[in-house]
Amino acid sequence: MKKIIWWPLMLIVLLAGCSPDNSPMGNGHMGGQEGMGGMGDGDRNGENNGNQGGMSGMGGMMNHGAVPSLEPSEGSQELSIPPLMEKQENGDFDYEVVAQQGTTEFFEGTETATYGYNGDLLGPTLKLDQGESADVKITNGLDEPTTFHWHGLEVPGDIDGGPHGEIEPGESRIITLEADQPEATLWYHPHVHGNTAQQVFKGLAGMLLIDEAGTDSGLPDEYGVDDIPLIFQDRLFDENQQLNYGRLMNNDGTLGDISMVNGTINPKLTVTKPVMRFRLLNGANARNYTFRLSNGAEFTQVASDGGLLEEPVERDSLTLAASERAEIVIDFSAFDEQDLAIVNEEGVELLPFELALDDSPADSTDMQTADEPFLSEEEQQMPVTKNIELFGMMEMVTINGKKFDMDRIDLRQEQGVTEVWEVYNKPDMMGGMTHPFHIHGTQFKIISRDGKPPESHEQGFKDTVLVEPDETVKLLVTFPEKGVFVYHCHILEHEDNGMMGQIEVY
Repeated sequence: MKKIIWWPLMLIVLLAGCSPDNSPMGNGHMGGQEGMGGMGDGDRNGENNGNQGGMSGMGGMMNHGAVPSLEPSEGSQELSIPPLMEKQENGDFDYEVVAQQGTTEFFEGTETATYGYNGDLLGPTLKLDQGESADVKITNGLDEPTTFHWHGLEVPGDIDGGPHGEIEPGESRIITLEADQPEATLWYHPHVHGNTAQQVFKGLAGMLLIDEAGTDSGLPDEYGVDDIPLIFQDRLFDENQQLNYGRLMNNDGTLGDISMVNGTINPKLTVTKPVMRFRLLNGANARNYTFRLSNGAEFTQVASDGGLLEEPVERDSLTLAASERAEIVIDFSAFDEQDLAIVNEEGVELLPFELALDDSPADSTDMQTADEPFLSEEEQQMPVTKNIELFGMMEMVTINGKKFDMDRIDLRQEQGVTEVWEVYNKPDMMGGMTHPFHIHGTQFKIISRDGKPPESHEQGFKDTVLVEPDETVKLLVTFPEKGVFVYHCHILEHEDNGMMGQIEVY
C-alpha cells in the first residue's frame, strides 16, 4: 500500500519542481523555462517568442508573474564603484582578503545582515598586472567555513578555492596568485560545498582584473572613470527586509525581484567620458540576463570570460548566464537623448545613465585583433576524448549520472595536453533546463554548438558556457596547472545539490 501512495506523491513533487516559478529566469538565450518546450507549439530555443525569454511552449503560463520580473531602477542612488584593493607595503603579503559579516542599509532605516570581503557587502577589485605574482592573505572572519575561489584564474588546484579548500572560522592562509594569462575580467567568490549559494546570496563576490600593463589595447582603462565594473545580481528580501536565504531559497535557482548593480539598489551612473568600457559580470545565483540599450542602439563587445575576442563585435543585445562576463564599449557621443539606460529583455531599466560628458574627444577604440584564426583547422578536427552529460533539476541533478563526491575522481587529464570535451544537456520528461557549465583551472575555446561553429561573440577564451536542453557543445580544454579541479553547473543551487564532478590534472 505504501508503494501505491509513494509514487504518485513523487510525481507530484517532480512536477512541482518543474513549475515556472522554480526555474531560472528566461531570456533571449533560453533562460531556464525552455525545459517546458515540449508542452506547446514554440521551439525549444525560444526563437518564436519575440525574444521575450524562454517562454516558448509555455503558452501563457509564464505571463502571470510565475517568474519574478525585476523592479526597474528609479535612478535615485549613484552607482557604487568597488574600490581597488590596496597593496600592502613592506609586509608578509601583498593583499589581504577577509570574508566577514556586516550590515547594509538597502532600505532606509533598516539594516540588513550581509556578507562581504573587507567590508559589509561584495568586495574590492583585485587588479593584477599580466605576469605579476602576488602573495594574498585570505582570512575567514565568518562563523562558518568558506573558501576563496579565483573564478577564471589559472592557478594550481591546491589554491583554486574549490570545495577542497575549506577555511575554518578564524583561520588564515597566504597563497600566491600568478596572473600568467591574457588580460581579462575575472572574479572571486566562495565555493564551499553545500553552502556556496547562500554565501554568494548574502554578498560574497568581487572582481579580479588582469591588466596588460605597459601596452595599449586601445580600450578605455581609467578604472572607475571610463573603465567601469558592473556586477549584476537579483535578490529576494523577506518581510523584514532581510536576505533570509533559508526561507527564500529555491532548489532550481533562487530568483529575486530586486535588481542591484555593484550592491546598489535603484542605481544610476553619471557618465563623464564620451567612450566608456563596461565590464559586465552576471553575479546572480541563477538568473540569466539579456542586456540592451534602451534606445535600441548597438554597442561593441570586445571581450568575453577569459579575455579579448578575436575581433570586436557590434551587437544590440547580449546574454550572460550566471558567472559569465563580457566587456563592452559604448560611444555616448553618438547619442543626443538624455534618457538612456541598460535594460533587460523586458525593457526594465537596470542602470540608467545621466550624461554629463566633458569636452574630451571621443577617441577611436580600435582594439587589437588576433593575427591567427580563433580555431585552427587541426583544433576543429580533434577527436572527442571526454563526454559530459548534464541532467536534471532541483535536487535531482547529476553529471554523467552521478552526484558530487569529494572522495571520487571522475576524470583525469595531463597537464598542458589539449583535449576535446563534448558536453550534452540531456532533456528529462519535462524537456529539461539550461545549465551554465563551468570548468575550474582553465580557459577553454568553444569548438561548436550542435556541429555549428561558434558565433563571433563566442570566439574568445571562456570558462563558462550555457548549454541548452538537447544541445551538444564541444570544448577545447587545456589545463596549464596540476591539481584537482571541479566542473559543474553554475546555477549555484544545482552546484550545492551535487551537479559537480572532479578532474585530476597530473
